[in-house]
Amino acid sequence: MNWRAIKAIVQRDLLAVFRSKGVMLPLIIVPLIFMIILPGAFGLLMPVLNELPGVNTPDITLFLERLPPALLARFEGYTTDQLMIVFMLVYMFAPMFLIIPLMVASVVASDSFAGEKERKTLEALIYTPTTDLELFVGKMLSAMIPALVVSLVGFLLYGLTANIAAWPIMGRIFFPNAAWIILVLWVAPATAATGLGATVIVSSKVNSFQEANQIAGIIVLPILALVLGQISGVMYFGVLVTVLLGLVLWVAGGILLFFGVRTFRRSEILAKR
Repeated sequence: MNWRAIKAIVQRDLLAVFRSKGVMLPLIIVPLIFMIILPGAFGLLMPVLNELPGVNTPDITLFLERLPPALLARFEGYTTDQLMIVFMLVYMFAPMFLIIPLMVASVVASDSFAGEKERKTLEALIYTPTTDLELFVGKMLSAMIPALVVSLVGFLLYGLTANIAAWPIMGRIFFPNAAWIILVLWVAPATAATGLGATVIVSSKVNSFQEANQIAGIIVLPILALVLGQISGVMYFGVLVTVLLGLVLWVAGGILLFFGVRTFRRSEILAKR
């Protein structure tokens, strides 16, 4: 493969991303909400949570007692407030973090073909002296790189926010744990790969960025299922679950990307404009 041509495609697409408000706004706003505002608000409001009308310690204690025994064992020695902080910021927010790489990869990938069709810039790219595989790899990396960068930066900001906001209650640095490290280094890239594999396939078949983004948005449903799984106590993000989840996502992402490579034809994309 001609990596110089692939690099040029990546640079071209990233420049287009930085210039597009429709792409950049969700890349900034969504991580800001999930990685700073929500954990910061929860950590700061936890000291007064029990004072709110309709909220009482017995109710919270009863909820916590229903958690899996293996998870409760990790909370031994914590006060109720500390337990709630760790449960929410370490465990409940873990699957929500995966929305970040999934969203970034999907938004950028949706713009990779469908957005170019709208901007009338696709034809010049299609006629460049690159193979279909080189073009596909370039588009894939154009979405993967921002997803990984935003995920890493978001993780660092989340950890900083969580530890600072919860310091009055915890009195120490409690984040991250081993599962979160695996989540960031293993699961987040797999989530991005799965999202962009599905989205690039979709965006190469439709004619508008909005249409591609809406269709690709369906893939966020499994992430919501993970959130519900933790709320219901069916599972929690321990080390083993996190490793297995990443493995499943890498397999799914690999299948989607393989299918995308096998079915991608620039001539068909041009014909569907």
